[in-house]
Amino acid sequence: VQLQASGGGSVQTGDSLRLSCAVSGRTSTNYPTAWFRQAPGKEREFVSAIRPRHGGFHYADSVRGRFTISRDSAKSTVYLQMNSLKPEDTAVYYCATSAVSGIILSQIRTEDSYDYWGQGTLVTVSS
Repeated sequence: VQLQASGGGSVQTGDSLRLSCAVSGRTSTNYPTAWFRQAPGKEREFVSAIRPRHGGFHYADSVRGRFTISRDSAKSTVYLQMNSLKPEDTAVYYCATSAVSGIILSQIRTEDSYDYWGQGTLVTVSS
């Protein structure tokens, strides 16, 4: 399974970006997929996740209401629509997916729950 993240760039405060995560190497998209990010000098943190089997959408408090995760099964792609971007959103964004179709809710924000990772795409938000 391979993941290809794209869509990053340099924007101004208040702008929007849409990140894409194309998943290849398996026929189904019904696997939990998440976005994490790592800001300079900081640890990687959870941003958002989708659990197709449970119909669940999950967000970090810092992005809830501004970011939206979605998927296009036909394209085997998961998206992260990011609106009202702030300088503190500056980070390398990684997508990751699980090898199993279900992750319990308490583990959805944990990196170890995901088995396959993309290479990351850089988002820079300037004030």
